Amino acid sequence: MSEKTKNRTQVADVDRSLYDFTYSEEGYERYDDGLTPQIVRAISAKKDEPEWMLNMRLAALETYHAKEMAPNWGPSIAGLDMDHISTYVSPKTKQAKSWDDVPDEIKNTFERLGIPEAERESLAGVGAQYDSEIVYHNMREEVSKEGVVYTTIEDALHDPTWEPVVREYFGTLIPPADHKFAALHYAVWSGGSFVYVPEGVTVAYPLQSYFRLNAEGAGQFEHTLIIVEKGADLHFIEGCSAPKYYEANLHAGAVELFVKDGARLRYSTIENWSKNMYNLNTKRARVAADAKMEWVSGSFGSHVSYLYPTTILAGDNSSCEFTGITFAGATQDLDTGCKVILNGANTTASVDTKSISKDGGCNTFRSSVVIGRRAHNARASVSCQSLMLDDISRSDTIPAMDVRNATASVGHEATIGRISDDTVLYLMSRGCSEAEARTMVVGGFANPVSKELPLEYAVEMNNLIKLEMEGAIG
Repeated sequence: MSEKTKNRTQVADVDRSLYDFTYSEEGYERYDDGLTPQIVRAISAKKDEPEWMLNMRLAALETYHAKEMAPNWGPSIAGLDMDHISTYVSPKTKQAKSWDDVPDEIKNTFERLGIPEAERESLAGVGAQYDSEIVYHNMREEVSKEGVVYTTIEDALHDPTWEPVVREYFGTLIPPADHKFAALHYAVWSGGSFVYVPEGVTVAYPLQSYFRLNAEGAGQFEHTLIIVEKGADLHFIEGCSAPKYYEANLHAGAVELFVKDGARLRYSTIENWSKNMYNLNTKRARVAADAKMEWVSGSFGSHVSYLYPTTILAGDNSSCEFTGITFAGATQDLDTGCKVILNGANTTASVDTKSISKDGGCNTFRSSVVIGRRAHNARASVSCQSLMLDDISRSDTIPAMDVRNATASVGHEATIGRISDDTVLYLMSRGCSEAEARTMVVGGFANPVSKELPLEYAVEMNNLIKLEMEGAIG
């Protein structure tokens, strides 16, 4: 091994340790693999849920068993065997509001991921989920005084003020019958966040939830429910990671976002799931009149992904911006994109995505733009740029446009290319190695996404890009 290769390998090993570490499950509570009514009842009883939630779970389980296992138009999920997935794994610890009260091994996990530091420096509140349960939750006192609620859905269900609100909204934007893994989610969901921002309140700092799946051969099924009332403003950040195992793990969460008249919600995600993960997440937002929904999405992990955040522009003059990047390396088949439904008059949607493929990775971008009959003067634009770093990778763009109003304006553009040899030679003439030159080009390609993130998360995304580029030159 050359000294150059040796050094590169050492750097990669150090960097990967940020995410690729595990702790023993000794003493954890772990339910049997598979899906049965007994398991669903046990999860509900564990959480002491109201009867309506148990009934919803059991109905969703029936729906799950009645639906076909997989779509026939995307990556194969044949390697996912639900008979060998545990739907509930929990460390034996109660939710803590003080970081000092979190058990040491869990605390060490989140310390290594930088969660407490981020909270101290730039966040209004943090929720940290470890496997199936929230282990830490806290919010700044000044934000709480403004009437902002940031808690777990389990806690909201036990609060007489918020239980009726959860019941009103939960499962209405993403119904259990939406698809097979939505039904699975509602049968066994656990953890997640409930956020309520009162009318006219601007939350000055972001709220964040971080999801860490430590257990092997397990699933994570958190549910996020956010309600932003009239004229309010919120930035919510979601982070995800898991260590590498050699058997399948599953992520099938759900995100339901309600953005009321004149409100604004930005939802930022950095996903770094391990490459044995099947990421079958569902996200959906409903946007009222004069309101704005912003998505910022970075997908850097999982073996297979099906992920298409959906925005319903229900109110007149509402708008949506979607900015995303996907990085597919060896063994990864990532089928991602977004869907926008424009139903209101004078609605606007802007989609700008980038994908990077290397080492045989496969990226598929799907966009769906639907212009409703009453969406007079609606405008939508979709831009997809793909960068392939070798001749064994793949990138596909599959747009769909359904326009039912003659006054609408819809545009789509897509480009697929490789790094220019001239660019690499120019950078090398300025003192860069070939690997450094290619990493710089990829970083510049991803810059429109990273600049939309808060500084510390932009740094994380750029570090992930550098990590993915390690060893890209043979």
